[in-house]
Amino acid sequence: MSLPRFLIAAPASGSGKTLVTCGLLQALVNRGLKVASFKCGPDYIDPMFHSRVIGTRSKNLDAYFVDDPTLRYLFGRTAEQCDISVVEGVMGFYDGVTFDGTFASSCDVSNRLDIPVVLLVNARGSSLSTLAVLKGFLDFAENNIRGVIFNQMSARVYSALAPKVREMGIEPIGYVPKVTDLVLESRHLGLVLPGEIESLREKLNKLADVLEESLDIDLLIKMAGSAPNLEYAAPEVGRVDGNVRIGLADDDTFCFTYEDNVELLERCGAEIVRFSPMKDAELPDVDGIVLSGGYPELHGEELEANRSMLEDIRQKVAAGMPCIAECGGFMYLHETMEDRDGVMRKMCGVIPGKTWNTGKLCRFGYVTLGPVNEDGMLGTKTTVKGHEFHYWDSESNGDDWEASKKGTTYRCMHDTGTVLAGYPHLYYYSNPEVALAFVRRCAEYRNG
Repeated sequence: MSLPRFLIAAPASGSGKTLVTCGLLQALVNRGLKVASFKCGPDYIDPMFHSRVIGTRSKNLDAYFVDDPTLRYLFGRTAEQCDISVVEGVMGFYDGVTFDGTFASSCDVSNRLDIPVVLLVNARGSSLSTLAVLKGFLDFAENNIRGVIFNQMSARVYSALAPKVREMGIEPIGYVPKVTDLVLESRHLGLVLPGEIESLREKLNKLADVLEESLDIDLLIKMAGSAPNLEYAAPEVGRVDGNVRIGLADDDTFCFTYEDNVELLERCGAEIVRFSPMKDAELPDVDGIVLSGGYPELHGEELEANRSMLEDIRQKVAAGMPCIAECGGFMYLHETMEDRDGVMRKMCGVIPGKTWNTGKLCRFGYVTLGPVNEDGMLGTKTTVKGHEFHYWDSESNGDDWEASKKGTTYRCMHDTGTVLAGYPHLYYYSNPEVALAFVRRCAEYRNG
């Protein structure tokens, strides 16, 4: 299938990938195109930002989580519904899971999916030297670099360097002038509040107008259309018969949800019912719940004040309603949680003890994990891949699963057979049996 696509990569983090990607997404949307966006790696924040502010369909592409056929499917099933797909890279173009390899890097993803790459080179404080950086990336390893954009460069410098770029065998797409008034602060990327969305949209539309003048977007669209056809097929997954309804927490607190996880639960036979632990008085009519990660520490007062929801969750989970809770959702299940202002808030009381702010990053990075015994939610000893990133810690992290990361192992997670809760974010497509087992537990609960 012909799926027009391109990837924005950079030599390093801090080069302006997210700013330029968002500006390009807005410019393409303003042209009337139906746009899909993707983020390399496990990050929730950029896809959420794309979806909420720009209105594009946004997903993750991660070669660590899934094999090549699954990666192609996860890309293709979304891309086929749109006119063009824009992929934002992660870290530096060649930076992978290990310090000395490219596995799961932006380069790796682009090679696996045959995506033309546009390298974004930050030209701040240099001119001709940017070409040395570009040449180094072109020659370092096998890649799909087809064009370059220079960030923080003047029109005069760009006009002098563009012919030399063509001599390297790639296309100069253009330059981005210094736009200090259009910088997207990191807080906005992580904590988009409803009242800020309109001002951000205004800012992005201004940025899109700038890029229409300084970039050859028609050439970029043509480059995207030159991508080879991509074959893909949906991986086979099991399915549970019956009307299984799963409640998905979805509001300004619980917003770190891999949409691919949601799609897999649906493929396994679940109907997804979204609800708000912040606003709703009680759970909807469901047979299980998923409490995703997010920002409970920012909304501690509001969560604590909704006593009817806290009590409803506590009672139903205690009565056997299946529940998966990750990171922020795991914090919400505790007896008490410290909010961002240092106030201890009463939460659901499903997990004993408290969770508090350590003031430092506790755990970060990819992890492979699985149950220690066979009597948990999955009913077997298997593994699933995930990711951790949290500053809060718990008195009760659990010890029912074992996690492995870069040669080290540690115990984590609570797994009672109906409750699976802990800090790691699980990526279900790395082992679809996780989603299937959860849907089965929900069906068992529904049938008494």
